[in-house]
Amino acid sequence: MKIIYSYNKKGFEADYWQREIAAASTDRYTFIPFNHDPYVDASRILRAQMLDNLYFDRDAGLMKLYDDFSELVAREEADAVIVDNALPYHPEFLRKAAIYKVLRTTDGPLTAYDRDFAYAHAYDHVLYHSPAYSRDLSMAEKLAYIGAHNVDFWPLSLHDVFYDPSKNETNILDGERDIDVLFVGWPYPNKMPLLAKVKKVFGKRAVIRGRSSAKWNLYYNAKYGMPGWIRPVAFEEYVPLYQRTKIGFNIHNRGDYTVGSYRLYELPGNGVMQISDGGEHLGAFYEPGEEIVGYRGADDLIDRIRYYLAHDEERKRIALNGYRRVMRDHRFPHRMRQAGELIERGMERIGWRRNE
Repeated sequence: MKIIYSYNKKGFEADYWQREIAAASTDRYTFIPFNHDPYVDASRILRAQMLDNLYFDRDAGLMKLYDDFSELVAREEADAVIVDNALPYHPEFLRKAAIYKVLRTTDGPLTAYDRDFAYAHAYDHVLYHSPAYSRDLSMAEKLAYIGAHNVDFWPLSLHDVFYDPSKNETNILDGERDIDVLFVGWPYPNKMPLLAKVKKVFGKRAVIRGRSSAKWNLYYNAKYGMPGWIRPVAFEEYVPLYQRTKIGFNIHNRGDYTVGSYRLYELPGNGVMQISDGGEHLGAFYEPGEEIVGYRGADDLIDRIRYYLAHDEERKRIALNGYRRVMRDHRFPHRMRQAGELIERGMERIGWRRNE
């Protein structure tokens, strides 16, 4: 089976996505990377209405994308396409595309109405990355509610570029870990109160890095009483930072209802013990208490950080268990093979045939 993976990435990310998608191919599944970012900047299609406007105007970049995508499908005789993030394909274009179409959600409920739900009817299959959605519904229930019934849980994963392949379970915890507590990621406004509280409690022992700016930092420090400057971090710095860290904590934009970020895999994939929000949904990814530790609110997080810094053997046990789980179940090549299997089963569920 030939599966196109259509994604939008730039620079460093574009390079490793192309490389790792192609490398995930097996005797049964051939994965074909297709970066749709160069055709239309993602900022122009972040909402469904924005894409509809471009499609109505027959935007030159968008039309070129559709021509090149159609040519790729024909040339490779592709069976399916997975479309990931900042979706560029208008439903009226997809309606005529003779290929099994898979929508891959990655951003959760904060953008679901802008990027996912408006397009679900145009896809044959939806793969969602987290079982969480809201206090009222799981993501599977929400998708069924909007009419998407051919759906499967397909989590994110650990990309090969974000761990050290020279490490294994016998040496992953070796070496000095001089960073007690680490957070790496976007310091969104709704994450700032918790980040500030952790930083004020642990001071220099807590390292917080993210894609920030001077304006972002000025707001953060003015509002939360000078917790400290958040320095930017390059993708190439992630693994060295992780390898120096004892405990990494995870915050999602809507807490328990958006759990499932890439950080969920990168931390344990580098021998970092992880403390994360996610509540009951953590069990979909790891065994809580054995491979990961959950928390409820800033005070609980701080108490747990203190506990595991003071109980080093317990920290190491959970870190090693988390590492083993990631290596067994959550690496990118494993996830791609899983996608192939889910697509085959999805085709069978709806009786999909190319000419229908």
